[in-house]
Amino acid sequence: MQEELMNIVVVGHVDHGKSTIIGRLLADTHSLPQGKLEQVKANCERNSKPFEYAFLLDALKDEQAQGITIDLARCFFKTSQRKYLILDAPGHSEFLKNMITGAAHAEAALLVIDANEGIQENSKRHAYMLSMLGIKQLLVVVNKMDLIQYSQEKFNRIVADYRLFLNHIGLTPVNFIPVSGMQGDSIVALSKNIPWYQQQTVLETIDSFQKSQPLTQKAFRMPVQDIYKFTKKQDDRRIVAGRIESGQVSVGDKVIFYPSGKMSTIASIEAFNAPKKLQSIEAGYSIGFTLAEQIYIKRGDLLVKEHEQKPEIASRIQVSLFWLGKSPLVMGKEYYLKLGTTKVRAHLEKVLHVMNAASLESKASTTVQSHEVAVCLLKLHSPIAFDRPENNELTSRFVLVDNYDIAGGGIIQHALEDNTDWMREKIQERNANWITSDISREERAEKYGQYPSLIIITGQKGSGRKTLAKSLERALFAQGKKVYYLGIGNVIYGVDADIKNTAQETRIEHLRRFSEVLNILLDAGQIVIITALNLTQDEVNFIKEATLCQRLFKIWMGQEKTTDIQENLWIKDKLISPEELVNIQMSLKNKINVSE
Repeated sequence: MQEELMNIVVVGHVDHGKSTIIGRLLADTHSLPQGKLEQVKANCERNSKPFEYAFLLDALKDEQAQGITIDLARCFFKTSQRKYLILDAPGHSEFLKNMITGAAHAEAALLVIDANEGIQENSKRHAYMLSMLGIKQLLVVVNKMDLIQYSQEKFNRIVADYRLFLNHIGLTPVNFIPVSGMQGDSIVALSKNIPWYQQQTVLETIDSFQKSQPLTQKAFRMPVQDIYKFTKKQDDRRIVAGRIESGQVSVGDKVIFYPSGKMSTIASIEAFNAPKKLQSIEAGYSIGFTLAEQIYIKRGDLLVKEHEQKPEIASRIQVSLFWLGKSPLVMGKEYYLKLGTTKVRAHLEKVLHVMNAASLESKASTTVQSHEVAVCLLKLHSPIAFDRPENNELTSRFVLVDNYDIAGGGIIQHALEDNTDWMREKIQERNANWITSDISREERAEKYGQYPSLIIITGQKGSGRKTLAKSLERALFAQGKKVYYLGIGNVIYGVDADIKNTAQETRIEHLRRFSEVLNILLDAGQIVIITALNLTQDEVNFIKEATLCQRLFKIWMGQEKTTDIQENLWIKDKLISPEELVNIQMSLKNKINVSE
């Protein structure tokens, strides 16, 4: 039987003795390599340097020189109960990102407080991060008791103050233990130096931590990393690759790709240099699958088993986040949200409240400053699939990227409604029941020498949208492209002839039906040019979602911009010269040509 392994992160303010505590655990459980302890002690003696147990852990040269942990040190030790992977997270504020990286992979945490210095800023900030990341098993270790002469009164004061803080953020520690890492008091055995403490030692408390539910027992989740196609020796496999975050799956299982809702069946499990064909696979493995039905999917989709718990789908979300960016998180600026393999543009819609993670002072604000935590509403440019943290923390944690830097992160609390939720359900139902052709989109693209693409021409009334669309259609047709121009009016007075109302909800229904027609044309491999009046970015996002089209080119026409659309090209003069038409074609070249 495989030995049980638990991940524990050790956090706390800088110089509060985390590495010393870990060094003691390694030494006193005899988990060090043969002769390692003696080697470190001899090295200290040669350099006229007093020995510290932290030296057993601080392997990086920069750490030795500066005396602080700047990266995440990992080490193993073992008890009769189980094996442990200990993550020594840096306490310095500048390396808070590294601390979060360690905590995100932990099942339990030790938080170290210096008895002499007391509760410090990062003592509180780190606890708040643990709370946000969903870590519920917390042991508070009050270290350096020897520096306060093992005072029970001072220990009790720290316990009372810190317990009050933890109650505010919803954390209930399993215990507070007075220790001296340097002297070894209460680490693996009780000490006569602390006669008033007769409860569990640090080691006994760690052994009492409950192992998390195995990832294999949770609902199946695999973010799609990529789709690989092989052409040598008539190999026509399309392999959907990724890392299984939770659950397990077998050949023959029905699976759904979210957010699109497209469905297929696992035909085979493909592993590199596997000695035999696998029939099932579980969490923790990077793997590939072939599908019985060839459907269009993309990187960032979330692969889920049909009859297991569905993820949530949303383009507006409420989140708890911490911000570490050099510049504040502000409204009106574009960021990227990354969740698993999904990367989507996002912006801050609203800050519900901001809290200083150390003081717990809450304030109203429209921005989030560095080292602040906040509850915010985020608007995404396209919907994503995710789980609530209580169902699966791995698919609820995200990061925000600002100018190529990871500047913040947190957990998605829940989805928020928007006016296209009901339409999204219709799309998912359509995708689940779509009868797929044996000819894939990729095959059509290769045969036609063009990618299915959507050219959206929108803007003000009388700006020349239809004239440009027809000229562009003629120019592409002359190049041998399979291209079709479709004005929204063709659908309104045809497919939508039964709709009489002109209210806003009717516009949304027109848009849904228009998108269904576009989906058929794009599925057939066409380049489609459409015209519509004053499309917003939300409406463009919906068309993209409904058609699964990844190749959009947006042209705005008119002297003024009257919507929030993010156009690729803005044409102010409705009279397009032949030279300008050629320039537009050149701009489209990389979008539509397979050979480019």
